[in-house]
Amino acid sequence: MKGKGKVSFSNQRVGIFVDVQNLYHSAKNLYHGRVNYGELMRHLIGGRQLIRAMAYVVKSETGDAKTGESSFFEALEKSGLELRSKDLQIYPDGMKKADWDVGMAVDAIRMASFLDVVILVTGDGDFVPLVNYLKWGSGRLVEVAAFRGSTSTKLVESVDHFINIEDIPRIILKR
Repeated sequence: MKGKGKVSFSNQRVGIFVDVQNLYHSAKNLYHGRVNYGELMRHLIGGRQLIRAMAYVVKSETGDAKTGESSFFEALEKSGLELRSKDLQIYPDGMKKADWDVGMAVDAIRMASFLDVVILVTGDGDFVPLVNYLKWGSGRLVEVAAFRGSTSTKLVESVDHFINIEDIPRIILKR
């Protein structure tokens, strides 16, 4: 827990923004498993009023047949997440880029005016300026949910409440 702990009221309007790549790789590398998104959503909402839940995904270059990508995307949608997707960028030198940071930040800022709480599901320290803007520029409560073992310390220190995903029961599904 961070600071004074979670301040939660049933009338709070919540927006959830999920950095799927960050969560996927953390679950895979730390636990050799995957995230139970339905359980994650239930825990994050916690009796509050969900306004919007967005998941940011990158379509792979290999297509669905080998990766099971469409069934994964379906599972995200079944757990209540609205998908925002983009194709993996491959540069002439072979470098690959799959980054939703700016899109996620723009959506959070755009929606902040009708939210009381913004929940970022990522461990990426690049989101610290967004957290500070949402807190001090927009007056929103900001929570971050991520695996503590792969989360930026600066991000944890900047939010109103940090939720360690590892502490949520039934959150990791083993392969």
